[in-house]
Amino acid sequence: MKTIFSTLTLFGIIILFFTGCYVKKTIPSTSGSAPPEEPPEHPAFYQKSESSYYYFTEAQMQKNRGNLDKAIHFLEKAIEIDSASSFLKRELAFIYLQQKKNAKALKTVKGIIDGDPNNIEALIMYGKIKQKLKEIADAKKAYEQVIFLDPKQKDVYLILGGLYMDEDNFDKASGIYDQLIQQFPEYYVGHFFMGKIHAKKGKTIEAEKEFEKAIELEPRLDEARFELIELYKSTGREEKVIQTYKKILKGSPHDIRAAMTLGHLYHKKGMRGASEKLFTDLGRRSVSDSEIIRKLAQLYLDQKKYDAAIIILNGMLKGASDSSDIHYLQGIAFDRKGDKETALIHLKKVRSTSKFYQDAAVHMAFIYDDQGKLSEAIRLLEDVNQRVTPEPELLFYLGTFYEEAEKLQKAVDVLEQGLVKDPDSVRILFRLGVVYDKLKRKEDSMEAMRKVIRVDPKNANALNYLGYSYADLGQNLGEAEKLIKEALKYKPDDGYITDSLGWVYFKKGLFQKALKFLEKAIHLVPDDPIILEHLGDTYLEIGSKLKALEYYQQSLKMKKKDKKDIEKKIQDLKNSGI
Repeated sequence: MKTIFSTLTLFGIIILFFTGCYVKKTIPSTSGSAPPEEPPEHPAFYQKSESSYYYFTEAQMQKNRGNLDKAIHFLEKAIEIDSASSFLKRELAFIYLQQKKNAKALKTVKGIIDGDPNNIEALIMYGKIKQKLKEIADAKKAYEQVIFLDPKQKDVYLILGGLYMDEDNFDKASGIYDQLIQQFPEYYVGHFFMGKIHAKKGKTIEAEKEFEKAIELEPRLDEARFELIELYKSTGREEKVIQTYKKILKGSPHDIRAAMTLGHLYHKKGMRGASEKLFTDLGRRSVSDSEIIRKLAQLYLDQKKYDAAIIILNGMLKGASDSSDIHYLQGIAFDRKGDKETALIHLKKVRSTSKFYQDAAVHMAFIYDDQGKLSEAIRLLEDVNQRVTPEPELLFYLGTFYEEAEKLQKAVDVLEQGLVKDPDSVRILFRLGVVYDKLKRKEDSMEAMRKVIRVDPKNANALNYLGYSYADLGQNLGEAEKLIKEALKYKPDDGYITDSLGWVYFKKGLFQKALKFLEKAIHLVPDDPIILEHLGDTYLEIGSKLKALEYYQQSLKMKKKDKKDIEKKIQDLKNSGI
């Protein structure tokens, strides 16, 4: 479930809890010096302990310089002198949190609470640490104690209510937000979240009332209106939906989401003039406002609402007929709908000056490849490579198409060119390693895989490829086993990696162990010719010639090329008289 508490960011509400400044008293920030309960400049502070203040000041200077270990050292010195200071201990806990030393921070704060169970600042900090540690029950208890001690802790209600919402405990959340509203009846956010809770519980009348109250309190903020729209949709009140969108656009004429959705609603109702007006305006604005394109992709393409996206984009083209951005998105939408030809028409209209030019070219190349026009895909990307300074991504795809066309040296050339531009590109390194292998440049291939692993130690494919390469060569079999087992940690049900481990054991002469993994591999990847051949080799070694012949014959059926070796194995078995 999406965390309802995250919605707060939409209103620009800063929950000071997360910065350390979250109560009525002034709490020092973690990013600079700030006054404690008794400010350093207060004479009483000097009278209490001048050296304690000295160490505190040194700690603050070290913290501001980023020397957190030294800051901790000076704070500990200050605490030795002034062991009763909860302020100094909180400062120490803040730094522990900055260092992600949650256990030490928790111990420090717990020490404050043990000495002063009603210390609100420490209780809030304790709750924060418990949240970080995923110990939510303890966090909730701490926040509940804060509210009991000081019912005016506005932001703590929001945190606690959010925690209950995360658990789908709407009754508890409702109780918390009800308390918040009682304490702060004119607080917009309290009514907003109460409306969300009622909506979740199916209480549409109560939800509508709370959202309307939120709008009354903060008419400039539209989130409650958007929630009302969802409520109206769920109850089939389409006219209310339209009216609410119109209100949003009246107050915020450039609201992209409202304009797109209202325009689409108008289109569905046959109100083409009204929809065209909104879409044309969006098209004109999109020339200078890239957020419109981003928002459309987010709201429609990412949500797989391709028909709606196409309607909106067609309308936008009337306001910006030459827009490469719009044509690019339209091409994507048509392609995902399966209309490849119309997709190509739009993608071809993306100009070379557009930020989407190379992406559009790659997309067209994939369409050509899907249509069986590999040579056309290659010619297109070659042309783009000559026209503009190519991005590593374009070079990667051109290399893969060369590889598919078995133009292996050309594949190496462009992939190496891409690697110059992006030396740590895992996918370029991996692909280059595969092509080197196809060119019988085995050591170069393995070195490429080693580089992939250095950049991405959890890359299961590279771990497996290198391990299998060792096994196939009969080299470093211990290292091969280690690499492939590591790969299986990340992809435990991968048939190809399982086959690799079986092949290592075969090379080690552990044929029964090899058989166990190879049988599992063929179960995971039925009809793979290599795994079938490995099974045949293993059965042959343990003396099961009929089984070996059976698997060799299955492998031969599956192989599309390089059949001579397997044909020889079959013939040798037949010649042996079985």
